[in-house]
Amino acid sequence: MSKKNCGHYSGIGGQAVLEGVMMKNKDEYAVSVRKPDGNIETKKEKYTGILSGSKLTKLPFIRGVFNFIDSLVLGMQTLTYSASFYEEEDAKETKTDQVLDKVSKGNGEKLLMGLTVAFSIVLAVAIFIALPYGISLLFHSYIRNASLLAILEGIVRLAIFLSYVALIAGMKDIRRVYQYHGAEHKCINCLEKGRPLTVKDAMRSSRLHKRCGTSFLLFVMLISIILFMFIRVENPGLRLVVRILLIPVIAGISYEIIRLAGRSDNIFINLISKPGMWLQKLTTREPDESMIEVAIASVEAVFDWKAYLKEEFGYEVDESWMDDGGRTETALEEDGVAEAEAGEPILQ
Repeated sequence: MSKKNCGHYSGIGGQAVLEGVMMKNKDEYAVSVRKPDGNIETKKEKYTGILSGSKLTKLPFIRGVFNFIDSLVLGMQTLTYSASFYEEEDAKETKTDQVLDKVSKGNGEKLLMGLTVAFSIVLAVAIFIALPYGISLLFHSYIRNASLLAILEGIVRLAIFLSYVALIAGMKDIRRVYQYHGAEHKCINCLEKGRPLTVKDAMRSSRLHKRCGTSFLLFVMLISIILFMFIRVENPGLRLVVRILLIPVIAGISYEIIRLAGRSDNIFINLISKPGMWLQKLTTREPDESMIEVAIASVEAVFDWKAYLKEEFGYEVDESWMDDGGRTETALEEDGVAEAEAGEPILQ
């Protein structure tokens, strides 16, 4: 297969934050936020992860667990940073802030962030693991087959997850965050389809991507159904413990699938990625041009996209293209640059 028809992987990923986008490339990340005065503020820093340099972070099926934890921690940090632009100027330090600073010797904010991440994990386990399991036990007297019970538990878990996504997507305040989520995807898709990173070219790229965290979470739900069908424990209490202990395994498998999806255009991989892409229609929204500008600022802070296009697609970006928002479809095709159809999935 020629390089032109293969999937292209940029190595960058990110997430939406409050009125902005975070983009990460290797150990560097940048957060760009549209401030209340209309200007774009960009902060660039390094984040090496909780086990920086450890061989564990490179082992298949294990690296996914640490990647997930790092994503939670970095995501919380960048979300807090973006929210700081919209806090009330006269907000005063609370007694809780003072106590945390005293206990943590001045690291109150980091301590609070760690507690928030830990609480989020515990809450997720309670809602998406313990609750569906508890509901399935109500049918134990009617369904004797362990495999059918595991399937029922999985259906309940999936229903709770989809209901949660739909509920959040319907909230007015979340809509702009989902628009920035779409802007993040569009910029990455734009580059991975060989287009110059301009507002015009990004706007006509897909807002869906196979490497999205939404797809990852859906894979977690589906893989849990399969594993729980085959791993059986008679004791009800111990069965719940086993389910909780299997979370890292499920996360590790899901990460490898998402990772492979982002690097391959294999027909089977594309097929199993479809449900996650469909779900992204809820967790992303079409952004406006001002949001694309913020996402582009974040990308350019950590990624040399012109060098990427030259190396990956074999052409150099003419500066004149940047003035009119990129070259025409015909000109790009003549140079052998791969193009995406409207709505075609592409990402991280």
